[in-house]
Parts: sequence; C-alpha cells; structure tokens
Amino acid sequence: MHKVIKGVTALIFALSTLNASAASNVLNVYNWAEYMPIEVLKAFEKEYNVTINYSTFENNESMYTKLKLLDNKGYDVAFASTYFIQKMSREGMLAKIDKSKLPNLKDIKPGLLGQQFDPNNDYSLPYVWGVTGIAYNSDVIKPEQVSGWNDLWKKEFAMQVMLLDDVRDVFGMALKAQGHSINSTNEAEVKAAYEYLLKLRPNVVVYNSDAPHVPFITGEANIGMQWNGNAYLAQKEMKELAFIYPKEGSILWMDNFIIPAGSDNKDLAHKFIDFIYRPENQVKIVEEYGFPASNDKAEALLPQDVRDNQTIFPTDEDIEKGEFTNDIGAAIHIYEKYWQLLKS
Repeated sequence: MHKVIKGVTALIFALSTLNASAASNVLNVYNWAEYMPIEVLKAFEKEYNVTINYSTFENNESMYTKLKLLDNKGYDVAFASTYFIQKMSREGMLAKIDKSKLPNLKDIKPGLLGQQFDPNNDYSLPYVWGVTGIAYNSDVIKPEQVSGWNDLWKKEFAMQVMLLDDVRDVFGMALKAQGHSINSTNEAEVKAAYEYLLKLRPNVVVYNSDAPHVPFITGEANIGMQWNGNAYLAQKEMKELAFIYPKEGSILWMDNFIIPAGSDNKDLAHKFIDFIYRPENQVKIVEEYGFPASNDKAEALLPQDVRDNQTIFPTDEDIEKGEFTNDIGAAIHIYEKYWQLLKS
C-alpha cells in the first residue's frame, strides 16, 4: 500500500537546506507521496552533504511503467510492493543489493527477510510493512457483530462498507473469506471470489485507497477494509474507531527498497537505505505513519503507549494467520478481468 497514504496525487519536490549546486551528490528517490518523514530526509542530506530529489507516484503500476519508459534510469532508490519485486527482477529492472554496505541490516526483523518474492533479498529490502484488516465505528457497530471478513456481508451493514480500491486487497479478502490463499492462481477460486463479492455490492458505499481512513472520519462508512497505519492515524481524530485482525487471516503487505538497474549513484543509494534503518529514524516512521518498524531495536525507543498499540503491532498469532501478497504472474490478468466486471 500499500502505504502512509498510497495513491495521493503525485508531486515532485527537492528537499535540502543546502544549495544544490554546492552539494557533492544528488540522490534521486521515487516513492509514494507522504510516505517518508521530511525530517529524516533532511537529516540524510545534512549528514552526507547531498541533495535529495524526491519524486512520487500513485501506485506500483505507474512506478513500474515509468521505470520501464526510462530504461530503469533516472532514479537511485525506489520503492515497490512485494508482488512487483519478482516481476521487476525477472525483467532485469533491478540492481543487486550489496548487503556488506548495510551494517544496520543485522537488526531487521528476521521474519521480514527471505520472503518468497525475493528469497535471498538480492533485489529488495523491507521499508515498512503492515496489515490489511477491518476498521469499524464502535459507536454504531458492536464488537460482537464483527470478527472476520465474512461479517462484512451481513445485511445489517447495507450501504455502510468501505472497500480498498485495490484489486489484490479486495480479492485477497474474498479469497480468505472462502478459505483460499490470497495468492491463488486458480481461476475457479478467483471466479468464486468474484461471485461472492457481487453479493457484497448492496453493502458497499465506497472504494478508497487514496485516504482510506477518511470515509470513517466523515461518517460515509461505518465498517470496512483498512490498513493498520491508516487506522492508527484515524484513531487520533476518531477515538471510537476500532481495528481488528480478521479471524480468517489478514492480508500482510510490505513495501520495499529497490535500486533501479540504471541508477547512477548506487553507493549513495546503499547509504540512504542504511540510514533509514537506523533505530532513531525507524521510530520517526512509526510515530508519523503508524506502521510497524522493520528494525527490532526501534521498538525499545518508542513510547510505551505506541509500543503497546495493537493497531500498529499485530500479535504473533495474527501474523501467523496472515499471508503476504506475492507475485502471481500471468494470473493477474484473471484478477483484472473480474475486477473490471465487479466495478462495472
């Protein structure tokens, strides 16, 4: 997402208190908007006497398309979700990461490394990770009314449900609700998920991935899908917003550092990744965006109320029941076909 707010209108801005002409290097970064603390970016510029040119994209698809058009040049560090890593590495779009240049990598949570999409982390490393679960207005909906994905189909939630505007999240939810993997490549299972989602239509009031917490704050939706970081942000304004990890299993996602194959500044790119991995910088990401830290040492530096917040930090059991969204190859066309039918 995901994610903090994925899909915000793209903008380009330079981040430096230094005169660009005086900087010894320029690092070109390509990321989702509002997804990295400006304070951290400025600290990197100051420490390394560089300028960061920070460009943004709205989704993985637009990031992929632009890098393709540029022949993987023009950016030194970019970000991609799990299910794009395999595709991009297979197509020769990514440079191999030199882990010897990343001393802080030793403190990254082991469970985030070695995932199916990049088993040796040759081409990607975790930036932030999170969970797609269920949010609901506890002033309107009682805890006993909702414990899992299947509850969203209840008739009492007519015209109250928000779904993320994301094919893999929505179909992942429906697949999980029916006991299947969110990474299914079986067309019969995907079709069954589509047919199940058709039955959900009377309950759906909005699709939103730009700012998915806003429909809850405005009262447009009372229950629906939510990224845990966005739920955390919304709870600051809306104390009655509850967030749960569905009993059928959550959708786990991770956004990752990548270095485009055509990067002109790979050494500085490694310095940037390692800088972001410092515990004090990880803390700033958690506090600003509400997603769990990748660095194990960061949690000890967080305030107790943040460290104990289960919206940010799922239990081990919740993680065990979840699945990371992986690349499904040509099967994505099956999903896209039924997605278009669902939204038509």
